[in-house]
Amino acid sequence: MIYWIEKNKNALVIIGVVSILIPLLYVSYKVFTAEGSSVAISLDFNPVLGYTLIGYYTLLIGLIIGRFIYWILKNIKSIIRLKNEKAKTELMHLKSQVNPHFFFNMLNNLYGLVGNDSKKAQKLILKLSDMMRYSIYDGEKDTVLLSEEVTYLENYIELHKMRYHKTIDVQFNMDIKDNDYEINPLLFIILLENAFKHGVENLREHAFVRINLEAHNNIVNFEIENNFDASEKTHEAGIGLKNLKRRLEIVYPKKHTLVIYETNNIYNAKLNIKL
Repeated sequence: MIYWIEKNKNALVIIGVVSILIPLLYVSYKVFTAEGSSVAISLDFNPVLGYTLIGYYTLLIGLIIGRFIYWILKNIKSIIRLKNEKAKTELMHLKSQVNPHFFFNMLNNLYGLVGNDSKKAQKLILKLSDMMRYSIYDGEKDTVLLSEEVTYLENYIELHKMRYHKTIDVQFNMDIKDNDYEINPLLFIILLENAFKHGVENLREHAFVRINLEAHNNIVNFEIENNFDASEKTHEAGIGLKNLKRRLEIVYPKKHTLVIYETNNIYNAKLNIKL
């Protein structure tokens, strides 16, 4: 309806003007042709003319109401568009803050590794390059294949295994029924980064990270747990976790749950998303 009114608005204005002029011209004619010297208006009731006038005024009122409705809907549409643009801008800003500290730390490690183990450094550089390419280009997309996101997580895990000089028990279990699932990129990596940053980084031995990813019936469940050193734990929430919560509110409003808890020096995070 909005499209039709917008397309024919000039014709509607002409019809509205004509609908006003015709009754006025008729009344003027009656005034100047009235019998006798009196200027009183004599309007004999004419059913055809009466119904015609009713039709004109009905059309006029309808046009006014239609124009008013069009104005309201147009403004609502503008408000919705501005709101969506604001959310999209905020989402892009949040995405841009996902991985900078990880890449910064990796580059620092590479600097020290180049002189000691050049072959290992070369492998790290290639892996890091692939991850940066994905983060920059695919990370800007609205959705990516779940399989691509899994590959990104696997590369992240492999990079950490290569750079540490200690044994890490990392288990990544997957049960994905459909490889064509699409999801907003760079969500799971935030929880995985936290597991390494606050768990593996501060443990000298027996560090572990256990990941379970399930996807079926358009529902994705991501669960991760890791142990940590309670004496090294900070109670201040990091920017990554805050960004994750905000991004989920924007992209999957009322279609996700994120539960985080700690028990016996074990940190557990469960993210459920309905696609």
